[in-house]
Amino acid sequence: MNNKPSIYGLTLEALSGWLTQNGEKKSRAAHIWEALYSARVSDFSQMTAVNAACLELLKERFSLKTMTEFVKQEASDGTVKFLLQLHDGSLIETVLMRKKYGLSVCVTTQVGCNIGCSFCASGLIKKSRDLTAGEIVEQIMTVQHYLDAAGKGEKVTNIVVMGIGEPFDNFEHLINFLDVVKDRKGLAIAAKRITVSTSGIPDKIRAFADLGTQTHLAISLHAPNNELRTQIMKINRAFPLEKLMDAVRYYLETTGRRIMFEYILLSEVNDGLETAAQLADLLDEFKELASINLIPYNPVDEHSQYQRSTPEAINGFYDVLKKRGINATVRMEHGTDIDAACGQLRSKQMKKDQTAVS
Repeated sequence: MNNKPSIYGLTLEALSGWLTQNGEKKSRAAHIWEALYSARVSDFSQMTAVNAACLELLKERFSLKTMTEFVKQEASDGTVKFLLQLHDGSLIETVLMRKKYGLSVCVTTQVGCNIGCSFCASGLIKKSRDLTAGEIVEQIMTVQHYLDAAGKGEKVTNIVVMGIGEPFDNFEHLINFLDVVKDRKGLAIAAKRITVSTSGIPDKIRAFADLGTQTHLAISLHAPNNELRTQIMKINRAFPLEKLMDAVRYYLETTGRRIMFEYILLSEVNDGLETAAQLADLLDEFKELASINLIPYNPVDEHSQYQRSTPEAINGFYDVLKKRGINATVRMEHGTDIDAACGQLRSKQMKKDQTAVS
């Protein structure tokens, strides 16, 4: 596959500027944009409103398809997990989830992950590179083309940036991606329907607040004290809870927007009643603008030290938070009959490939 950059990486403004720099009329950007995101063409030649010379230029410089479907798993609840192969052979995961409020797509931002969460399948393979904005947008377009092919008139309505990688470690490409998918003349996915999840990089949380993207922010917390969080999440060594919570305060004061904390429940590790009380203490000052999403753990073979919390432990933990006035929910699970944990399908495929070679 060629390694020309994806045309999906250009914002409408950037596309207009590129056309002007290359001797084309700026006005052609609107026709190209409409072809990409409304007509959703699969080949440049299908851009019938764009003149031949401009089309040749686009074909020469850009690609409409920089990734291919390697594996696709479809669950009984309608969840579809795509394992996509990039132009350099790398594999990433993208997931379509059917929810009451619409069709949500979870996108990946990096090939591998360096954050090193001790329970996570995504971190089993170290980061080899960032994805470009075009490669992140193309994940959405891959899912949308899949929906188009089904002929039911369905559209992607929501995006969660919670796939493989740390989005804030790929900040510039993340922001360009958000600009593209939110554009009202394109996919027009409302900012309030997009959530970006981070493991907690304080300076990037502040920068995100300053940009005023209007998208939702979720923070992977998973523990209420430094000792336990460092055990679970390596990043806490660099950015302990004191620094993270300072950044959370800044975000809330700057944006006035709600924030979500994510908390994976690990049996007899972070799911005790005393731990729940510590979590309530930590979040007490934020409870007017914060909520916490309790996530039942999807076991990963390589992390056998962790098991899913029992229903009794989950309910007990939840009850402690609710009694303290913390807005808490237990996440509905999707795709439990396929490789549900983020990064799990990719990890299994890479192990298969290694076994075949050896």
